[in-house]
Amino acid sequence: MDWRIRQSGPDDVARNFQIWRAAVLATHDFLAPGDFEEIAALVEHQYLPVADFWVAVDATDRPIGFMGLREGHIDSLFVDPAVHGRGVGKALVRYAVELAGSVTVDVNEQNAAGVGFYEKLGFVRRGWSAADPSGRPYPILHMALAE
Repeated sequence: MDWRIRQSGPDDVARNFQIWRAAVLATHDFLAPGDFEEIAALVEHQYLPVADFWVAVDATDRPIGFMGLREGHIDSLFVDPAVHGRGVGKALVRYAVELAGSVTVDVNEQNAAGVGFYEKLGFVRRGWSAADPSGRPYPILHMALAE
């Protein structure tokens, strides 16, 4: 598979939401349906349109994954499930390391695939929170790339 990484633009918002929705449905089966829909509305209308992202795009410049990176913290990383396991997420994390050096991430503890992905890349657990940033009962692991 051939892809490259570039900065996102306004034309990527709808596709990034499709990626987010598909990835969350594939990996976040622990979310209550009402919470999923509430979070989806926030992501679609308040987060994706205003935040800056790095997007992995295929040969036709169509996003297949995206990452938010703020001061060395990956605040979002979602890859189209159709290309899971092909190195897109790993490439985005490596890009974050190139840009920031030291990298941290927060991941839902119940997202076993996400936790395993980061651990495979060398991230270690540095902390834990009983709830997500909005206070919902979804524990968060705070992880950092081992140095």
